[in-house]
Amino acid sequence: MLGRRQFGKLGGWLALGFACDFDRGGDSQLDGDRWHKAKQIARDLLLIGPDGQDLKLEYLKILIDDGLPPTNAPKKVLILGAGIAGLTAAHLLKQAGHHVTILEANPRRIGGRIKTFRKGDPQQPAPFADPALYAEAGAMRLPEFHPLALALVDKLGLSRRLFYNVDVVAPAATAVPPVRYVSFTGATWQNGAPLPGFVPPDQALRTWIAVNGLLVRRDEYAADPALVNEGFGMSGADVDRTTATIFNDALDPVRDYYSDLLPDGTRENKPTAAWIDGWARAIYDFDGFSMNRYLTEYALLEEATVDAIGTVENATSRLPLSFMHTFIGRSDIAPGARYWEVDGGLWRLPYAFEPGLHPHIELDRRVVRIVTGDGQHGPAVRVETIDESDAPGPEYTADLAIVTIPFSSLRHVEFEPMLSYGKRRAIIEMHYDAATKILLEFRRRWWEFTEADWQHELDAIAPGLYAQYGEEPVTRVFGGGSVTDNPNRNIYYPSHAVAGSPGGVVLASYTWADDAARWDSMADDDRYGFALRGLQDVHGDRIEAFYTGRGQTHSWMNDSYAFGEAAVFLPGQLIELHLHTLSVEGPLHFAGEHTSLKHAWVEGALESAVRAALEVHRR
Repeated sequence: MLGRRQFGKLGGWLALGFACDFDRGGDSQLDGDRWHKAKQIARDLLLIGPDGQDLKLEYLKILIDDGLPPTNAPKKVLILGAGIAGLTAAHLLKQAGHHVTILEANPRRIGGRIKTFRKGDPQQPAPFADPALYAEAGAMRLPEFHPLALALVDKLGLSRRLFYNVDVVAPAATAVPPVRYVSFTGATWQNGAPLPGFVPPDQALRTWIAVNGLLVRRDEYAADPALVNEGFGMSGADVDRTTATIFNDALDPVRDYYSDLLPDGTRENKPTAAWIDGWARAIYDFDGFSMNRYLTEYALLEEATVDAIGTVENATSRLPLSFMHTFIGRSDIAPGARYWEVDGGLWRLPYAFEPGLHPHIELDRRVVRIVTGDGQHGPAVRVETIDESDAPGPEYTADLAIVTIPFSSLRHVEFEPMLSYGKRRAIIEMHYDAATKILLEFRRRWWEFTEADWQHELDAIAPGLYAQYGEEPVTRVFGGGSVTDNPNRNIYYPSHAVAGSPGGVVLASYTWADDAARWDSMADDDRYGFALRGLQDVHGDRIEAFYTGRGQTHSWMNDSYAFGEAAVFLPGQLIELHLHTLSVEGPLHFAGEHTSLKHAWVEGALESAVRAALEVHRR
């Protein structure tokens, strides 16, 4: 009898009426143009060059080790957008001897979707009552499997420390190991001496799953998944498996396309040619699927199981969106993967470039029109701008330009002559997701308290206050996040205390897509009370005793420079749009996370920046 996963792979397709041969013998049935695109996208995803070279290795050597070779023919280059992609490309080109000018629409800061609420920002008042505290409005963590981002942090002399994506038994100061990248070619790149014996703190799994009226710690759920699963109406064999296990097993048939399962449960990529073809075939077969369609029609999971996965695995808001987008994001994440943060805030990363680029960065320059020519009868690129008040700004000319403006914003820029149909379609149609953070400040780090700490701290405010609140949950966690089915959905606790502060800032709500849109309907100041209430649903009413009344929130969909958090494909958009996002249009080159296949990650922006800088440098 076929098992669930086997039946999902065969029966799911037969039930849908597909006649698709999954082994290499079936390639004669493939649509040639679609297969050609899928193969190109697979190479772009894996960063494999036309001659089989590892582009990630090449990018590491350029960005971290050697830079671009000095130019003998300096070009005048405009960089449109001062996010991390634009700044990185500008840095590389300037170091190589080109003349760069960076135009940024925001009149107050650089960094794009890297934004930290902090004291010391000259354009903003102190965000929190305690001036020592800070919190991330945008990007907040860098995975160990993103070597460009981590190595750049090290190269720029910034201090990084572990970000506890999963809570730990106790935070510990650890030496920072070097960044190490092992290429599929067998070569190894490393930016420092090995660090023997590096051991991160043990995971505790004490954060909460608060769903369907239940409040269960993650370690309790791992030991007895039925505690939570039955609340979703799950039944059968799956009720005794965690949603993470069910989800990962459901994705394994797609992983089988390009990797082999080893006896120890780990996976090994197929030989390079089969690895590329396997990814191309996965893209070809599944690009038209939403995650919900894949789980229900291909993996044949019951509705209740999909609901549980959506809630507990933080996938609900992405279920209607592209299956391949989520699958690509999960494909290289090992269960024990470590994450890092920049001590003092990730804003330090873009601003580390600022001293060397300062004379070349012009703020309050929103691009409204880009005119291109052949360079023989006038400038190859002419850019018209306006300022924050909509008054006409200066015009700029150059030999070439790198456009890093998100497509969600770029659609409001006029091009003359018109861009190619494929590029226009990508700019107009590419889906950008909403994402909203609500951060609340507390004068004490109550999430780390024992019950004795609670009694001491509450009675220090007013004798007898502890008894008034009565028995409530004791969280006692360091880092990590809880999940809830209330409007807050995802809660993250600080991984580390801020030196000199007894308090901290909790990411009380982190939401995407429709979940974020509900918060976006509220005025910023109205969100804090509702977010506190959602936090109390999980942690008890007594946390209000330490709330300072201060918070910060950021909606990336309401951000007038970003127009959304990041590119997130709809079903079918990977094959239809991706290759057009990075195509060169005359003197215009394109970079930014949306032109990579690591959407929303700093790593994707950096990959695109090095690629675009190389394109310009080699012209």
